[in-house]
Amino acid sequence: MVKPRVYADFHNADPQGRVRLTCVGTEEDLARQGVRFREGLQLILYSGDLDNAGQPGDLLADGVATYSKEDECWVATVDWAAIRLASDERQATGSGRSEAGVSKNGDQANRGP
Repeated sequence: MVKPRVYADFHNADPQGRVRLTCVGTEEDLARQGVRFREGLQLILYSGDLDNAGQPGDLLADGVATYSKEDECWVATVDWAAIRLASDERQATGSGRSEAGVSKNGDQANRGP
């Protein structure tokens, strides 16, 4: 199964270092893909940034969803040491598409018109 790719604000972490999945962009991405949160759901989280050349690009991180009773919202555990640039992933695959569904020109493959 392909991991859903959803927006996350990496600066919105709880005290345990889990990213809160409360952004409008997160909800829109889930709705567009027909995905609902559930315990253990594996995700590819993305957030806008600049690549090494100063060009717009996404930061990517693998995450696992869990419900935070303390914050009363869904959060994702993230390996902070494994955050990567989407442009690096595209170069590594040599294909034009990364596992996150981003084309070489930066368009997201699973976005509609």
